Amino acid sequence: MESQKVTSNDFAKARRWYQDACGTALAMDLIGERWSLLIVRELLLGPRRFGEIRGALEGLSANILTQRLEGLEKGGIIRRRQLPSPVNAQVYELTKWGAQLEEPIFALSRWAAGSPAHDVTLPLSNGAFMLSLKTMIAREPARGLSIDLGFRVGGEPFRAAIVEGGLVIERRDPAGAEVIFEGVPTLLAATFYGPLPLTESIREGRVAVTGDLAAGQRFVDLFGLPRFEND
Repeated sequence: MESQKVTSNDFAKARRWYQDACGTALAMDLIGERWSLLIVRELLLGPRRFGEIRGALEGLSANILTQRLEGLEKGGIIRRRQLPSPVNAQVYELTKWGAQLEEPIFALSRWAAGSPAHDVTLPLSNGAFMLSLKTMIAREPARGLSIDLGFRVGGEPFRAAIVEGGLVIERRDPAGAEVIFEGVPTLLAATFYGPLPLTESIREGRVAVTGDLAAGQRFVDLFGLPRFEND
């Protein structure tokens, strides 16, 4: 089902947070309600069912998710699609325009990662962890690497490749990858963004790694959190 085109008149008829012609204000009208941007985040790696979105976002009720999905669809950011047989399930996906939110979301994530209030021990969805890698990879050092990467994050399969210093991620079986990382999101985050070498993280049970351990360490070395600077 295609979303209907949204117009300024549509928003004039609805409750708006701001009465401001600035694009920033309109962006907040479109995605500024609680949970909206996180729902978009969960769709950046592809379509998701209602239950998959809700399961990824701890504390989000079915009622609020329904409201936010309706609002995002009305805003032209997402659309509903029926998967064909034998799946026969409805999924939500980003529109072409909605997918352009990827870079703004990544920019916000990089900015917030430098805050002293950033608590890496809080819950993290499987997709959010994978997107953190795409966000935080050190692009220049990554340009010299070519590693076939696999992940099992909270039991969910992902495959990734370094392309021109960035990370391309797909939801698919990691079997056969050069190196495969497996674990739960919070402990994987501690592995990639913490100070310990990969062998120590393995020894402490934060991550399981199969395949080329040296290649895995080279990949982990591409990640770190920015320092808070406020001078």
